[in-house]
Amino acid sequence: MSSKMRQTPFWEPIKGPVTTPIDTYRSQLLLLPEAVDDYVGPDNPVRFIEAFADGLDLAAAGFERVAAKETGRPGFNPADMLKLYIYGYINRVRSSRRLEAETHRNIEVIWLLRHLKPDFRTIADFPRVNRAAFKQVFREFVILCRQLDLFGRELLAVDGTRIKAVNNKDRNFTRASLSKFILDRRRESVEHPFGTIKQWMNQGAFLMRGLDNVRGEFSLTALAYNIKRAITIVGVSTLIAAARA
Repeated sequence: MSSKMRQTPFWEPIKGPVTTPIDTYRSQLLLLPEAVDDYVGPDNPVRFIEAFADGLDLAAAGFERVAAKETGRPGFNPADMLKLYIYGYINRVRSSRRLEAETHRNIEVIWLLRHLKPDFRTIADFPRVNRAAFKQVFREFVILCRQLDLFGRELLAVDGTRIKAVNNKDRNFTRASLSKFILDRRRESVEHPFGTIKQWMNQGAFLMRGLDNVRGEFSLTALAYNIKRAITIVGVSTLIAAARA
């Protein structure tokens, strides 16, 4: 071997930034476009939200604009708006403006709404128009939980928790109006839901005003709490199977 060959290095240093084979640029085109469904796993809670909302009889529940009129441009499907609100309350996003932002940047919401992007005014008007229907949605999920034997059916009394709202003083109940036995049972079983709603779900005040509106909003809150508990206990796949049964 000549001295010239021995002086030649086996590799040359790379000048400039080094990239690994897995690095890709944002502007790089893909041969096969990635599907949004690939980003949502089979055990993602949004899959149950879709199965549950699609299985509801929205017209019987009292939702407005379930059937589009023959003339004019059809509005958003109430099922899609309900999915958005259920997802938002489960994930501590209640503001209509924040929900609108999620429809543009959150891949789970994009999958759930199939790229629909309602504005914040449409989102804000939905619970006002359909406040009474939320109660029936809550009842339907309670029926689903009973089918899965998730409720113990204990006798409880809820004397209220301090969530800011406008209320008539004549409708308040004091400790003197309830027996000691029921109060003790309430402390054992009800403090966890209210603590979770107020602290983890960050709902220290209602966004809507008026007793009927607050009742509808709390139905959404209770529904979101029950869905989270049911997912923790039995899992997403079991709930999807029950919703589609």
